[in-house]
Amino acid sequence: MKLRNILIVVKDIEKSKKFYHNLFGLDVVLDNDGNMILTEGLVLQDEKVWKEVLEKDIIPENNSCELYFEENNIETFVEKLEKLYPQIQYVNRLMVHDWGQKVVRFYDLDGNLIEVGTPM
Repeated sequence: MKLRNILIVVKDIEKSKKFYHNLFGLDVVLDNDGNMILTEGLVLQDEKVWKEVLEKDIIPENNSCELYFEENNIETFVEKLEKLYPQIQYVNRLMVHDWGQKVVRFYDLDGNLIEVGTPM
C-alpha cells in the first residue's frame, strides 16, 4: 500500500492553485472540475464538492494537521510570503526551536495549517 496524496478543502480552487504555485512552486498535474492534483501530491478539493461527499461542515483552523515544507533560505521565503500575502494569518512568525531549526507557521487562504522549516 502507498500513500498517494494529501487532500485539503478550499473555498476557491483557482485562488488556492495560485497560492500554492506562487509560494511553493506547485503546478497542476490534473484538473478534474473541483478536484485538482498538484505536484508533490497535494490535492485541492472544492468545498462544495467535499460537503456533498462528506455531508458535514468544514472546520477551518482546526489545528488537527499541517502541511510541512522545507526551505533552505527561509528568510527569503518569509519575505515572499509577506509581499504576496500581507494579510496571511500567522500561528507563529519566523522563530528558532531549541534544536536550531527555523520555522514559520501560518494558515493558507482556507485555514489549512502550514509549517515551513529549514531542513534538519
